[in-house]
Amino acid sequence: MHNVDNVEIKVTAGNGGDGAITFRREKFVPFGGPDGGDGGNGGDVYIIADGSMTDLGLFRRKTSFKAEAGGRGRKQKMHGKDGGDLIIGVPAGTVITSVGDDGSKTIIADLKKREQKALVAKGGKGGKGNVHFATSTNQAPKKATNGKSGEQRHLILDLKIIADIGIIGHPSVGKSTLLGAISRATPEVAAYPFTTREPVLGVVVTDDDSFIVAEIPGLIEGAHEGKGLGHKFLRHAERTSGFLFLLDGTSPDLCADLKNLRKELTLYNASFSQKPRLIAVNKIDLPEVSSRIPEIKTSLRPFHEKIYFVSAVTKKGVAELVSALADMVRQTVAEMIEPETPPVVFHPRPKRRNEAEE
Repeated sequence: MHNVDNVEIKVTAGNGGDGAITFRREKFVPFGGPDGGDGGNGGDVYIIADGSMTDLGLFRRKTSFKAEAGGRGRKQKMHGKDGGDLIIGVPAGTVITSVGDDGSKTIIADLKKREQKALVAKGGKGGKGNVHFATSTNQAPKKATNGKSGEQRHLILDLKIIADIGIIGHPSVGKSTLLGAISRATPEVAAYPFTTREPVLGVVVTDDDSFIVAEIPGLIEGAHEGKGLGHKFLRHAERTSGFLFLLDGTSPDLCADLKNLRKELTLYNASFSQKPRLIAVNKIDLPEVSSRIPEIKTSLRPFHEKIYFVSAVTKKGVAELVSALADMVRQTVAEMIEPETPPVVFHPRPKRRNEAEE
C-alpha cells in the first residue's frame, strides 16, 4: 500500500455546557434563592507530531474528529465537568492548513519536530448559571446562558518528508541503488523508469554521526508543471537541507542533464537554488563510463563544482561521497540558527450556537 501524504479532515471542538437554572430551599426567599452552576468548557482539539507515525494512512478510514462537550451546570452552584481535549497524532513534517468557508486557505501550523503540538480548534466556553443573574429587584432569576459552540475546522494535512539530503536525478540513474549502498534503506530496484513511486528514506551512519537521505523519485522535463510524477514528489524536496545531483554516466550529454535538473527544481521553487549541493556521476563500473571520465570532467567544468565519480553497484567511490555529504550536513546544521517558537495557537472567531444574552 502506498504511503498517504495528503488528506482532508474535519475537526470539531467540544461545545460548552449550558448554565443551570436551579433554586435552593430557603424560608422566606422566593424559590429558595438561585444556585444554578456554570456549564463546563468544551474540550479543545490539538494535533501533535507523533514520532511513531510515518504517513497519514490513519485518515483514510476516519476523517471526522470531535472533542468532548462540557457538562451542564448543576444545583448548589456546582460547575459542569469540562470536556476532555482531543489529541490527534500526525507524522513529524506535517503542514496543517485551514480551509475557510469561502475556500481560502491559511497555513496554521508546520509540525517539523516530534512532540510539537498545535491547537487547531478551541472548545466552547460554558454558559453561566442563574446564580449570576440575581439582583435586588430579581432575587429569583429564571435565566441562564447556553454554552458556546466549539470551533469547527476543515483542515488539510500535508506531509512533507524531513531529510538532510535529497537525491535528485532523472529516472533510471541509480538513485535507489545508491541509497541502498550508503544507508540502511531497502528501496525497490529495477531497470525501468519510475521504480520509486514514493519517497524513500535511508539513515546513513558514519564514524562520527548519522544523517537522513531521501530519494526523490525521477524528474523529467516539465516536472515542475506536474508532468511525470511532478509536484507529487518535488514537494518533498522542500524539507531537505541540501541536494545530491546524481547523473547517469552512460548519458550522451551530462551537462544538459544537470542543467535540466537544476532548472526543474528552480522553476518549482526558486529557493532550491540556494540549497547546498553535490554532484555525482554514477555507473563508473561500466567500461564505457570509466573510459570517458576525463571527458565528463571537462564537460561539467563550467559548473565550477567538484564532481564525485561512483558506482552504486560496486560501491567504488561511495565512501568518499558519503564523507562529503556528511561534511555538507554538518556545515548546513551549523549555519542554521532556528529561534525557539512558542506553541502554535489558532482560534479565529467561532460559530456560535443560539444563546441567551449575557
